[in-house]
Amino acid sequence: MTHATSNALDVAGLEDVYDALATAIDRAGEGKSELFLVKLALLNANALGDTQRMRAHIDIALRDL
Repeated sequence: MTHATSNALDVAGLEDVYDALATAIDRAGEGKSELFLVKLALLNANALGDTQRMRAHIDIALRDL
């Protein structure tokens, strides 16, 4: 990932987010999971407030799929 910041999550926080994300993807359902993920990504991009950093995160997430 990119360089850590002072507000980066620890392992327990990442595991909690992973669990919440997996549950939400299941709740969205097979036909809506992609739309859910795009909406979530846009909300997080807006909260991040940094286009270049978001683009870097996209590139990182695409690695080793």
